[in-house]
This record gives sequence, structure tokens and C-alpha cells, in this order.
Amino acid sequence: MSPGRHRIRTNVRAAGAAAAAGVLAVAAGGYFGYRQLASPGCSGQIELAVAVASELAPAVDTAATEWENEGAVVGGTCIEVNVTASDPVEVAATVAAKHGAVLAGVGQASGTAISPDVWVPDSSAWLLRLKTGGATAFDPGNRASIAYSPVVVGVPEPIATQLGWPESKLTWSGLVGQVNNSKPIKAGTVNPTRDAAGLSGLLALSAAAGAGENGQAATVGALRALSTNSANLRQELLAKFPTSPDSTSVARGLGAAALSEEDVLSYNARKPAVPLVPLYLEPAAMPLDYPYAVLPGIEPAKASAAQMLFEVLATASFKDRLAPLSLRAPDGTWGAGFGAPQGAPSPEVGGASTEQPGSGDAAGAVDPVAVDRAVASWSIATQSGRMLCVIDVSGSMKGSVAGAGGASRQQVTLDAARRGLSLFDDSWQIGLWEFSTNLGSGRDYRRLVEIGPLSNQRSRLEQALTQIQPTRGDTGLFDTVLAAYEAVQEEWDPGQVNSIVLFTDGKNDDDNGISQQQLLAELERIKDAERPVQVVLIGIGADVSKAELESITKVTGGGSFVTEDPTKIGDIFLKAIALRKPGA
Repeated sequence: MSPGRHRIRTNVRAAGAAAAAGVLAVAAGGYFGYRQLASPGCSGQIELAVAVASELAPAVDTAATEWENEGAVVGGTCIEVNVTASDPVEVAATVAAKHGAVLAGVGQASGTAISPDVWVPDSSAWLLRLKTGGATAFDPGNRASIAYSPVVVGVPEPIATQLGWPESKLTWSGLVGQVNNSKPIKAGTVNPTRDAAGLSGLLALSAAAGAGENGQAATVGALRALSTNSANLRQELLAKFPTSPDSTSVARGLGAAALSEEDVLSYNARKPAVPLVPLYLEPAAMPLDYPYAVLPGIEPAKASAAQMLFEVLATASFKDRLAPLSLRAPDGTWGAGFGAPQGAPSPEVGGASTEQPGSGDAAGAVDPVAVDRAVASWSIATQSGRMLCVIDVSGSMKGSVAGAGGASRQQVTLDAARRGLSLFDDSWQIGLWEFSTNLGSGRDYRRLVEIGPLSNQRSRLEQALTQIQPTRGDTGLFDTVLAAYEAVQEEWDPGQVNSIVLFTDGKNDDDNGISQQQLLAELERIKDAERPVQVVLIGIGADVSKAELESITKVTGGGSFVTEDPTKIGDIFLKAIALRKPGA
């Protein structure tokens, strides 16, 4: 490409889906066009790579082009802005690979997305997930919002009318009831591990379901109902809505899904036979906030250019560029030409909060624990696997846990296991062992329930969990890990992720068992790339040796998670299971 020109490229996968829907009429791999810089006197050129969520990319491109034509210069050097319309999940995978993060459900980078200098995903949740997913050094600059779209529930108009629209106001709690009742709405979602609007809807549903056993049951019911009509791409989900107004088509089609306001407006702009009504449920779900993230590690000149581009995108005139794309300004207001649907909230009429993320760090409004829990719960509830759960019953598990109402480490661990069990559907195969030292027949472990389908033995597992009690023994970790690995490997199932999840609150403490060196050597000898077994070790309390656990998972694959706060092990358990790798 010659100096002084730039291009907008489009991610092949994102553009293909958008073009098919008529939303973004750009051929895969094509250019939006070439522009000539208007400052021939510049010395040199700075190329700024900007990856933008596809629906927002045209507005950023137009603003950048105008800025260049007026003379985009920093320190006497011309600025060339290359804007790429990109699917946020593809960029997230690329950035995760670069920074050593693992994001549940995202998978490996496909190679179709770039690692940009500036990234504008559709949600700050992506930045948060990268940080909590292991990219500890990932600290992008700026992060202020440049656009905004509320997350709504898109409902075919005939169904919305049945629900009392536009007179009645539906809440998320009411939607949970509609999804879980005897004649449920056929609700669906874009995979929330790969889509920000889907994640927002799942967070809102989970919060509405509440805590406790009833809340857990309601959440699980909603997860399974949504998974029946889920899709990995937004356009795939939109295609599930009814295509004819006749009652049969409406009844068979999708009845509700969490989408962005922009999704619904763009869908309706194509004049479908059955338009969608955007329902603005209360309390408001986490919106799409389009953070302007300057990724770490770029050179100072590019960082300066990135800040200058942000200032262009923060002007009042940019609001009017957003409006034709059915997007709002960061404060929730809209520009000229925005087709506000019936019931759409706006700060201008007091209908929406003006405290939007555009005034600061957008990621600060997102609860990382809630996001991790939602993503993990979805992954577990919608995927099957084969798992052996192994629980420490050594004497130290009797110790009480501060902040857990007097509950012991054993009780907190068992509660986490029971809650996790309720998420697994009947397609899972689960087994249960306990371990300490000298539990009979010269072994440090006891087989309570052999690995088998939950459809046949859920009640046996639940009963076995209620009977687990701490012993007076020590921690026979090494012997137990080896025996568990051999057992799972022996009946390895090629159609499942085969794994071991072991909870412990101590280091190996068994004078009569194998040594660490012997364990690692034997695991190295018997592991088989054709029959992988993933080992997940969850350490509880200050007496656990993280180095000891990591030495094991370095050989077997999997991962180790250590917390000094046993009350957190429930969320750690969910996260650990969600991060299982296919083929392991």
C-alpha cells in the first residue's frame, strides 16, 4: 500500500455474517476505500491499527477519514488510521493468546483478526475477562466509551402484545418466570461466552433468579432453556425468529432473546414480516458501551496518535455519525436521525441514567465475579464431560472458615460440589472419591461412586456427598493423584473431555507414599497424547503448596487454583470446569 493511504479491512467471519443480513455491505476481505492524506509536508508516517466492533466501524472510519483529510499529524508526522471491522470474540482470542489468558468458550485465535493498537469492542466485559482470565499484565489505556446501546429483550410483536406491551412493563424476574413456567416462552441467546449482549442477558437473568436453592434451580432452568435455542453468531440467532405472521410460524419461532437495541433496530430496518419489539426490562441490563482501549505495549508516538483519534471520536458531531447506525452517544442520548423505538429510554426525558461509562473506566461498572460465574455456569450447563471429583477428608478439613457462619472447610467444599452438581445435566459422567491417609486396604483414597452417567446416579452422588466426613488422617495427595489419573485414563471416553477435579487444603503428608519425584516420573511415563486426562487441582487455605500443585498439572495438563479464602471455592470450581480444553 502506498504512503499516505489507508484502508478499512473487515474481519472475514464478521463481515460475512453482516453482509448476509444486509447490515454491513462489505465483501469479506474487501476495502471500504482508499483516502489520500491532506498533509503532503509531513515527515514520515504513523500507522495506527484500530479494530472496531463491526456495527460501529463505519462511523469510526468516516470520522478518521475526515480527520486525515483535514491533516492528522502528531509531532510533524502524518497519521494513517487503518480501521478494521472485527468480531470482538476474534480479537479477544488474539489478544488472549498474546497475553497468556484463557477465556472460557472463546477457544483459540482463528488467525482472521489482528492484534491492534486500539481496540473498540462492543463491551468492557471483554477487557475484564482478559484481565481475570490470566492476562495479569493486560492494562489498556483510556477505556472510555465512544458509543452506547442498551441491551433489551427482542420479542416478536405478536408475543410482545400477549405479554401486555406496550402498556405493561416486564421485569427480568418476570422473564425468568416466563422461561421456566409450564408453557414457556421459547427463549434463546447468542452464546454468552462469545457475545456481550448474550452475556448481559445471562447476568440479568441470574441476578433476577436470586440466591439460595430456589435461585440456583431457577438459574439452571433458564440456562437449559436458553441453550436449547442458542447460537454462536448473532445472525444465526436472528434467523430463528418467526418469518411469517401466521400463528404456527410465531409459535414455532424464537420468542425472546437478549439483543442490543442496535440489533433490533437493524433487524426491523429490513422490514421483516414479523418485526421485533425491544423490551427495556427493569432493572436495566449491562449495556454495550464500546470502550476505546489503547492496548499496552504500543510506542509513544502511536499512543499520542491514539489519544488524538479518541478526541475526534469524543466530539459532539460524532453522535450524529452514530445515529444512522442505530447507536447512541456514550451518555445514552442520540443524534439526529436516530429511530427511537417505542418505550426507548433517554436521559433527555429522564428515562435512563446519565451515569454511563463514557466518563471514565467502563470496566469499573462490571462485576468480575458475576461475569466469571455466569460464563462458567453457561459452559458447564451446556457442555458435557466425564469427570472424577476427589475430595480431601484429612483432619485439617475440620477447621472452621471465617465468614462462613461457623462452617468447616469440609462443609464449604461439599456445598461447592453440590452446587456444581446441580449445573451438570444428565449427559455428564461423574464419579466421586475421598482421600486422606490409610482409608483401608492400604490406600489413601476411597472410591465412593464410580464414574457413570448422571442420568443413572445423580441421587447416589448427592447421597454420598452428605455422608463425607473429615477423618483424623493426613494428606495422601501423591498416591491419590496417581490412582485417580490411572482410573480415568483406563476407561477414557473419546467423546468427552476426561478430567479429574481434586480439592485439598494441604501439602502431601504421607510418609508411606510415593515421593513427588516418583509421582511426576510415573505421570510422565503413562500420559498418552491420544488419551489425555486433564487434572484440575483446587487448593484451599494457606497450607497448600501452589508449587507442588503446579508441578503436577505441568505434566498432566489442566490447571491449579489456590485460594486462602475457602468461601471462594464455589466460584473457583465453576471457573476451573469451564476452562476445560476440548480433547483433554
